[in-house]
Amino acid sequence: MQFHHHGYVSTDPRVQDAAGVGIDRPDELPDTVDVLIVGTGPAGMITAAQVSQFPNITTRIVERRGDRLAIGQADGIQARSVETFQAFGFAERIIAEAYRITEMAFWKPDPTNPANIIRTARAIDDPTGISEFPHLIVNQARVLDYFAEVMANAPTRMTPDFGFEFHSLVNTNEGEYPVTVTLVHTTGAHKGQERIVHAKYVVGADGARSAVRDSIGCTLAGDAAFHAWGVMDVLAVTDFPDIRTKCAIQSGTGGSILLIPREGGYLFRMYVDLGEVAPDDNGAVRQTSMEQIIAKANAILHPYTLDVKNVAWHSVYEVAHRLTDRFDDVLPAEIGIRSPRVFILGDACHTHSAKAGQGMNVSMQDGFNLGWKLGYVLDGRSPDSLLGTYSAERQVIAKNLIDFDKEWSSLMAAKPEDLKVPLEEFYTQTAEFPAGFMTQYPPSMLIGEATHQSLATGFPIGKRFKSAPVVRVGDANPVELGHHHRADGRWRVYAFADAASVELAAWAEWMRTSGDSPLLAHTPAGSDIDSIFDVKVVYQQAHAEVDISRVDDVFLPKTGPFGLIDYEKLYATDPERDIFSLRGISRDGAIVVVRPDQYVANVLPLTATDELAAYFRQMLLVR
Repeated sequence: MQFHHHGYVSTDPRVQDAAGVGIDRPDELPDTVDVLIVGTGPAGMITAAQVSQFPNITTRIVERRGDRLAIGQADGIQARSVETFQAFGFAERIIAEAYRITEMAFWKPDPTNPANIIRTARAIDDPTGISEFPHLIVNQARVLDYFAEVMANAPTRMTPDFGFEFHSLVNTNEGEYPVTVTLVHTTGAHKGQERIVHAKYVVGADGARSAVRDSIGCTLAGDAAFHAWGVMDVLAVTDFPDIRTKCAIQSGTGGSILLIPREGGYLFRMYVDLGEVAPDDNGAVRQTSMEQIIAKANAILHPYTLDVKNVAWHSVYEVAHRLTDRFDDVLPAEIGIRSPRVFILGDACHTHSAKAGQGMNVSMQDGFNLGWKLGYVLDGRSPDSLLGTYSAERQVIAKNLIDFDKEWSSLMAAKPEDLKVPLEEFYTQTAEFPAGFMTQYPPSMLIGEATHQSLATGFPIGKRFKSAPVVRVGDANPVELGHHHRADGRWRVYAFADAASVELAAWAEWMRTSGDSPLLAHTPAGSDIDSIFDVKVVYQQAHAEVDISRVDDVFLPKTGPFGLIDYEKLYATDPERDIFSLRGISRDGAIVVVRPDQYVANVLPLTATDELAAYFRQMLLVR
């Protein structure tokens, strides 16, 4: 973490100075806002946390509840989400309080006595080292708390506006604030009264029954699997030996359990198979009592027993796989004619089962994707056409998720003898998808063609930037390169090269002096030179072989009111874990461009300055 560059800091350095709309921010919900976010679930909160980093944008997030969420339904945190938490600055703290999944046990009927279950396999959770970050279990409410802290500590000092329920909206596509939103007070002296807010953009993160979705004419299309599950977070005494290990349990008498240990050492969650649901059930299965769910769990666990002492939360749900055909208010016939004003994300546009642990994780990536784009458009950095890329990118990802979840859900519900592929094999073979690392955006105004992919094969264009170890030159500290990619709205431009490279020297001079350089073309006048682009160099040499006095100033920018030199943009290879070898980077050098949401956007040779300039001019306005 870097601080003191604006003056000595003796308090918590995570609390940024209030700036822009954060100075004297009104407690009351204003009549006009730049962005109105509906819903304080994971998707809404990460969107708010990202936009809160843009000081001049007025964003408010409303929630029908009167206070913070106390008990969250979601709890699985995939490694890609922990990477994202690192970008927002709280990965280490949430890892410390979470339960960490290191392996999964698989239980099936005992061949000698099918009425009993036995452990048949164990699978390592991340056998190939997909990420340096772990797979976690932690209450959704705590995730929301951390994002709320990020918002409150941001320059805009954002906090949720509780006690407002979305009622309707009208988008005229005219004027500075074209979207008129009607809210209803749900608490306090004004309960039941309407409140009108005018917005430039509206984000609907209001769940599977989204009223924002309905207001723009979107519907969830898909089907139900006619299979019900009871889920419960419990404190219990049991003789089942793997109660603190994630388990897939398939019984011989019919029925399955997905067991998820929870944080804190005692609590655990069980998804209990309640069997097939008749098409004419009309929701009757949702009346299944807690006692019936516990009895079913005991039948599946036989010969082990479960003595439930306390139930923190429980629910009954039927698996449904549904998806909207668009994630914004632009109809197919309007694409290219107008830009969106209303967006939906998370459960508002894709629903599926909870057992693959994807709902919260994918929803947060929806918000991360949209948040920085809203910031760029409203801050005057990009044209509003940038906002059309949100639906184009995320709708395909949601479709892939639903296809995966259909297969996983059907395998979990099937009898072991009916499976063509054992559950443990499917779990291991598909590990990269649920971990969140199969997302790959196609070429667009944001994603370059793979023309020069051979220069950095370990950084596939369109996929998330996979961190690797390096050594910081200035202080000889070993660090993970990707861990310094913060959710501050900046692009990362990495130059990989030999310290004596003539091409690197020429590229650095071009970046620093040419009018076509992204640094000079797109950085606002009066701003720090690294306020839009965080330009770093990674040398092939060891850190002791790099002479800082010979490094180009583009990698040693002067920032802040005192013009202090930033020494944390110079890196060298770790001799024992060479990033050039680990990530297939050409020894002739390469430029790797990474978006603000951590996805690799382009790979170019050091000599391709015209291509680099043209790439950024597609989506960034000239200052």
